Amino acid sequence: MKGEDQPPSRWVQECWEPFVSEHPERMEGFQTSSGTPIDPLYCHDEESPGPGEFPFTRGIHPSMYRGRLWTMRQYAGYSTPEETNQRFRFLLEQGQTGLSVAFDLPTQIGFDSDDPEAFGEVGRVGVPINTVDDLDQLLDGIPLESISISMTINSTAPLLLALLLALAKRRGVAADQIRGTLQNDILKEYIARGTQRFPVEPSMRLVVDVIEHCTKEAPSFNPISISGYHIREAGSTAIQEVAFTLANGIAYLDACRDRGLDLVSVGRRISFFFNAHNQLFEEIAKFRAARRMWAKICRERFHIEDDRACQLRFHTQTGGSTLQAKEPSNNIVRVTIQALSAILGGTQSLHTNSWDEALSLPGQEAARLALRTQQVLARESAVTDTIDPLGGAPFIEHLTDQIEDAAMTIICEIDERGGMLKSIDNGSIRRAIEQSSYEAQIARDSGAATPVGVEEEGEIPEAPFKVDPDIEQLRRQSLEKFRLQRDNSAVTAALLQVEKTATGSDNMIPVLIDAMEAGCTLGEVSRKLSTVFGETQNHG
Repeated sequence: MKGEDQPPSRWVQECWEPFVSEHPERMEGFQTSSGTPIDPLYCHDEESPGPGEFPFTRGIHPSMYRGRLWTMRQYAGYSTPEETNQRFRFLLEQGQTGLSVAFDLPTQIGFDSDDPEAFGEVGRVGVPINTVDDLDQLLDGIPLESISISMTINSTAPLLLALLLALAKRRGVAADQIRGTLQNDILKEYIARGTQRFPVEPSMRLVVDVIEHCTKEAPSFNPISISGYHIREAGSTAIQEVAFTLANGIAYLDACRDRGLDLVSVGRRISFFFNAHNQLFEEIAKFRAARRMWAKICRERFHIEDDRACQLRFHTQTGGSTLQAKEPSNNIVRVTIQALSAILGGTQSLHTNSWDEALSLPGQEAARLALRTQQVLARESAVTDTIDPLGGAPFIEHLTDQIEDAAMTIICEIDERGGMLKSIDNGSIRRAIEQSSYEAQIARDSGAATPVGVEEEGEIPEAPFKVDPDIEQLRRQSLEKFRLQRDNSAVTAALLQVEKTATGSDNMIPVLIDAMEAGCTLGEVSRKLSTVFGETQNHG
């Protein structure tokens, strides 16, 4: 970065030194195993913004991982709240630093475990949560005021937030102490996943209700995580992942502005969620380009002058769709490469998939190995000892520029069609993803892009982890007992208030919290909302 006789750069004097004086780095004197000192930043000129400076291409913090490592947030959820709680405790004991909850499909769409629509899906791909008691069991022994909790939930995100805040009140924890993230990104459900319950317009109202409530009442909780992960899993390219994700972000900011919310407060609480695939350099450049693009969008399109409100903070998960069922141990290598791309790209939190997830939900030892992958990269690889280590490399800078240009072209095309909501309605986004997925499959089938080991002969191993089929019966019994013990007159009154509020324009979150405290179930509240809002027809 500088020779011995040269003065410190502008970035060191104006950005890095003031920051580390208040936020000390993890250690003094970073150096290689051979004793060579490691500077904070390399390949930096006086004119270009550095890490921590708008538009944050090189990182959102001046010291990045030299100051604080990313949050290791492993995703887990299956069977029952009690069993998932055991997995959470195990992962925390192994050094995980934040929780990430996977919910089963009925919970995601708004059906109780004893609803006929839930048959065959209870506890299969996540944990079933129907009541505040369920959430209490899920988070038993886990302090809400000190453990960051992320919840991957969208259509029923307002209900899970209400359950969490009701639980916090039950435990005597103030809402402003709750830390974590709610995904609450309904738009990508219409184009990539399909777990939406309600039409777009009321769904967007609920999204903004969550953002408005958290901004005022739970300011340490991120009320939305705009997800490119599922767009990529559905078959998009890396460029489409960035473009469609940021276009969704634009739609949410538009909706918040229309509500009259302060976009600085909103911008400081928005986060993002991206995928990491196998092409190492493209993925690194993708993360850098997305940061720069979002900062410019916030500044130029929404006139947000506050730098922090323009920062793109993001969680990364390694690519589930890249995992292979044949020779599944090869997935360990794939996950390591993908995790490395997220770290070199500057992620704020990370989930590493388990090698066995192409076969089943992850087993305990596979989940531990996935966490250990992050820990080895963090503690033993030294890739965290300098900031944006590949920044300035011609290939990385070229890819970053190319991804930004191509993704911005797509966003401009979406604008020309009338914005993201109209593009979702006319099906153009879904068709673009499907076309990219088709082309990728053709390349794989032709042998041009066949994953290692897949072409080999051999059987796919038996699934190492299976959910007990008796879970559904146990859940039905649990709900029957819950309904017998609650005050059903209070439930009826609470549901009537939910219906009344839904027909108006007031923020729904306070009345949803009251409903959960009164003993309503997630399915009962969802059904009441659907009588007002209507339903979409393509669940899953």
